[in-house]
Amino acid sequence: MNNFEYSRATDVADAVRQIAADPAAKFIAGGTNLVDLMKYDVERPARLIDITRLPLKSVEETRGGGVRIGALVPNSDLAYHPLIEQRYPLLSSAILAGASAQLRNMASTGGNLLQRTRCFYFYDVATPCNKREPGSGCAAINGINRINAILGTSEACIATHPSDMCVALAALEAKVHVMGSSGERSIAFEDFHRLPGDTPHLDNNLGTNEVVTAIELPAEGYAENYSYLKIRDRLSYAFALVSVAAALKLDGGRIKEARLALGGVAHKPWRNRDAEAALRGEAPGRAAFEKAADALLAGAKGYSHNSFKIGLARRAIIRTLTQAANATPQIQSVKKIR
Repeated sequence: MNNFEYSRATDVADAVRQIAADPAAKFIAGGTNLVDLMKYDVERPARLIDITRLPLKSVEETRGGGVRIGALVPNSDLAYHPLIEQRYPLLSSAILAGASAQLRNMASTGGNLLQRTRCFYFYDVATPCNKREPGSGCAAINGINRINAILGTSEACIATHPSDMCVALAALEAKVHVMGSSGERSIAFEDFHRLPGDTPHLDNNLGTNEVVTAIELPAEGYAENYSYLKIRDRLSYAFALVSVAAALKLDGGRIKEARLALGGVAHKPWRNRDAEAALRGEAPGRAAFEKAADALLAGAKGYSHNSFKIGLARRAIIRTLTQAANATPQIQSVKKIR
C-alpha cells in the first residue's frame, strides 16, 4: 500500500473545493472498489477525500412523481427501501443480484456508478492496458478475454462495465445529478458512461472536479412487467457474463412501451432504441422477442474466448422478455444481512 494523505469533506461545496484544489485526489465513500484497486497498485492516489458524512443519504419523492436517491445511500438500503421495492422493483432486483450482502451494505449508490472494470489485465499491472496506462496496448484482445465485451468495443479496449445496478438505471432512464466548481448539472444516464473509443481510460463524462450527488428516477417504474436476469459462472459474488434488464408496458394484449438494457457485454450498460422500437405494437411472444434480441445485438463481435456470449445474450434477452411479459420476474435468491 502506498502512503496517502486523508481529509474529510464537511459538505458538498467543501468536497468540490478539495477535489478542485487537488484533481489527482480521489473521493472515498464505501471504498469497496477503490481500496481493492489501491491494494493491487492500479490506483495510487496521493490523497483520499472522505465524503461519507455528506448529507446525501436520503431517498425522497420528487414533485414530478419520481424518486431522488442520494449518492451515499448504501446499496442494501436502496434495494430494500419501500419506494424502490414497490415502484422500481427492477432496480431492487438488479442491486440484489450484485456482489455479496456485506458488500452491498458498504457500497454507495454513487460509487456503484463509478466502479471500474474487472478485466483481468486492468488489474494486472505487469501487463499492457490502455485503461490503466494509455497507449500501452490492450492485452485482453489476444489474451484471456472470456469476460470481456462483445459490443461497442474498439482496437484500444474490450473491457466491460461491471455494475448490475447501472443496467437497471439505464433501462429506467435515470438522471445523474452532479456538483462541480461551475455549479450543479444533470446528466442523462445513457450519456454518463462512455464507450472506449481511443480514450478507454475515461470511464464516464464526470468532470475532474465534480462529485455525484444524486440519482433521479422518473415517475414510470415499470413495476408490473419487468425482470432482471443475470448469467454468471456461480450464483453468488460473481460479475455478469451477460445480464438483461427488461421492462414492458402492456395494453390490450400488445406492447405499448419497452425498455431493454444489457450488462456484462460492453464498456457501459448497453441499450439500442431500435430494439425497443421493434417491440412496440407487437403481441408479446417469441417471434417479437427474437426480433428485438437480434436488433439489440446488432454489430456484436466475439473474440477468441467470448464468442459464446453472443448466443448466450440472445437467449437471455428472449427469456427475460418472456418473464417480463408474463409478470414472472427472475427471483434473486438473497438474504438480508444487516
